[in-house]
Amino acid sequence: MDPELEAFLPFLPQLDMNDPVAARKEFAERAAAAPAPDTSDLEVTDRTVPADPDVPVRIYRPHRAHGGAVVWLHGGGGVFGDLDTEHPWAARIAALSGAVVISVGYRLAPEDPFPAALDDTYAVLVWAAENAAELGIDPARIAVGGHSAGANISAAVALRARDEQGPGICFQLLNQPGLDDRQETWSARNFTDTPWFNHDRIAAVWRHYLGSRPATPYAAPARAADLSGLPPAYIATAEFCPNRDEGIEYALRLLRAGVPVELHQWPGTFHGSQAILSAEISQRQNAELGAALRRALAR
Repeated sequence: MDPELEAFLPFLPQLDMNDPVAARKEFAERAAAAPAPDTSDLEVTDRTVPADPDVPVRIYRPHRAHGGAVVWLHGGGGVFGDLDTEHPWAARIAALSGAVVISVGYRLAPEDPFPAALDDTYAVLVWAAENAAELGIDPARIAVGGHSAGANISAAVALRARDEQGPGICFQLLNQPGLDDRQETWSARNFTDTPWFNHDRIAAVWRHYLGSRPATPYAAPARAADLSGLPPAYIATAEFCPNRDEGIEYALRLLRAGVPVELHQWPGTFHGSQAILSAEISQRQNAELGAALRRALAR
């Protein structure tokens, strides 16, 4: 493991994913204690997207925005996280990429299992495309992206938009995506005690996210039989992450289906370790996310 990251291992929270309410509360408290991001070069506004039910969003507009946008989904296993906990990350993505970031406050499991988060996100995508002029964005340059569970939802939205001939998505930014509920890859089976997320915690979040429903490709995109016709992708994986191999395999399957992919496997990292901002490798990871999005939206 990267020595700069290893030094932080004793301080990582030990969230109990079998108690989602308590995990949500602890995560929110830790996020609130973090330093506030610098938003001096951003215009930040809260909006509500009409849907059933309505979906809260927070929009980050760089003062020198280039016209591209990303519908951004926070991580948290589909169980925890919200607009406030995601605020530092959404602000950072906007600053690094120059894109208008539309951060989505999607509904959480187990209270609202699949497909609630997907439906919320798809409603925001449609709203962004239909209101592009008001939002000051180019409807031909709308991406989807997120971290962990947010990357899962991003990949699922890309599948649904393709299948339903919905709004065009120009790019998908998938950071350490959780794509496969079956947990059959080598990394999923063997990483039982990795930092932050491990096999048991990921199994728990899948139980909460799926509820009583069977897994479908829109819940677990790795189950999709056909990946052709999807937007270009940037996929990043962490070495000591149970999701590592499913992310790599998804990238390979996209390539075999004719989809352009940039795949970056970060050595010495673990799931979510890019939150340790003082580490040099975290700085590189975060800069690459912003740069990949900037490149994609500049086309």
